[in-house]
Amino acid sequence: MFRKILLGLAALFVLVAAVVLYRTFTYGGASVGSRIDLPEPPAISAETAAEHLAEAIRFQTVTLVNGDPRPGTEGPWLDLQDWLQTTYPAAHAAMTREHVPGTLTLLYTWKGSDPSLKPLLLMAHQDVVPVNIGTEGDWTGAPFKGEIIDGYVYGRGALDDKSNLIGIMEAVDALAKSGFQPKRTILLQFGHDEEVLGSGAHAGIALLKSRGVEPIMVVDEGFAVMDPSPLTGKRMGMIGVAEKGYVTLNVVATGEGGHSSMPPRDSANVRLAKAIIALDENQMPADFSKPPVSDLFRAAAPDMPFMQRMAMANLWLFGGMVESASAKSEPANAMIRTTTAPTMLSGSVKENVLPQRSVAAVNFRVHPNDTVADVVAHVKKVTAGIEGIEVEPPPEGEGEASPVAPTDGRPYAVLATVAEKTGDGAPVAPALVIGATDSRYAAVLTPNVYRFSPAVLTPADFKGFHGTNERMSVENMGRISTGFAEIILGMDEGD
Repeated sequence: MFRKILLGLAALFVLVAAVVLYRTFTYGGASVGSRIDLPEPPAISAETAAEHLAEAIRFQTVTLVNGDPRPGTEGPWLDLQDWLQTTYPAAHAAMTREHVPGTLTLLYTWKGSDPSLKPLLLMAHQDVVPVNIGTEGDWTGAPFKGEIIDGYVYGRGALDDKSNLIGIMEAVDALAKSGFQPKRTILLQFGHDEEVLGSGAHAGIALLKSRGVEPIMVVDEGFAVMDPSPLTGKRMGMIGVAEKGYVTLNVVATGEGGHSSMPPRDSANVRLAKAIIALDENQMPADFSKPPVSDLFRAAAPDMPFMQRMAMANLWLFGGMVESASAKSEPANAMIRTTTAPTMLSGSVKENVLPQRSVAAVNFRVHPNDTVADVVAHVKKVTAGIEGIEVEPPPEGEGEASPVAPTDGRPYAVLATVAEKTGDGAPVAPALVIGATDSRYAAVLTPNVYRFSPAVLTPADFKGFHGTNERMSVENMGRISTGFAEIILGMDEGD
């Protein structure tokens, strides 16, 4: 009997091993989305594009809080917009330009010859985040001088997001000079306050919706070709097909107030601390089963180390291990679940006074597989056993993740082809943008909303994102400008 049990276990082990190996070797390999032949774009000088980016950086279009720029401080935006007219005469001759009413957001229209075709909408933003006071001397190139040093343009906005704005204008100007006349109308929207909630982009999208505009595709900032990808250690193109939502919940603890000389054992602050620890130790569940995460892993599989590929191909067996490993990596953890981040605390007004009410603001970046209602239910469930805890409801209609854009049509195929070319044949995958962009508003116009810049970015480049030594290479300015021209041409071919 014992021998039969051993033989049965051995047979089961062999069967499981066979299944694991089969799934490993057959996992991934096929590209997500199709590829197309791209028309040849006009020649665009990377050096000239880089010089124009450097000039654009010198306009200090800094936004700090919602409502910026304040009345009387619009000068840098107006100066930048005048400079665009002077610098790109062919583009401005081909397009009409307007301000979205009540904002400094720009909306350009290059009218196509075939009104039956849905337009293409390209987005970028004019504003930049501030530089931390006292860090200016840490920069290789001064943050607002737009200096080109050793093949890189340094300055605030070089990466986020004046490089895309300039790249789009370089592409349009070059196409206009070449005699190109689009069949499909091309729309450009350059928001003025993306870094502080994007009211300009919101208004611009509302304006387009009121005009009945239904774009064939929207492209905004988000991802690029990563060199290397943290998933594979090799170069990989990533196209943002969705972005996470954003909601902050106030977790409120109540208790006895009074003098700190006679504290209770379970004060409001202690209860709040228990709630924060409970939320940190009980994260929202991860989900590898749905796009874009499932597609990202599948597309990356051929370049993964064998053991990593085996684990991803057999989540039925290794799912717990994969989730545990992913949770230790901040970028990976943000990709697979709704994240929990206690950010702001408030309580007593004086060090010897016990508060009767303490509050923790907990920020959640909502995964497309979850809803704000799921987040609220999770927080209430996790804190239910802690006395004196309440969860304030968020404003209605806010915070949801964007829809996941399709990967089976021409819009994604054009972007994937451009990304593959930009990355010199690197694999391309759909991915989830963990931050927020102006494009989140565009979902009311079309499901085809994507977040991609045709650049090759390294970890060193990303260190400058909202930080010190923000930069963009001269070579990348050529890639971005040419890539946007290819996107325009590629979309003009389809119906």
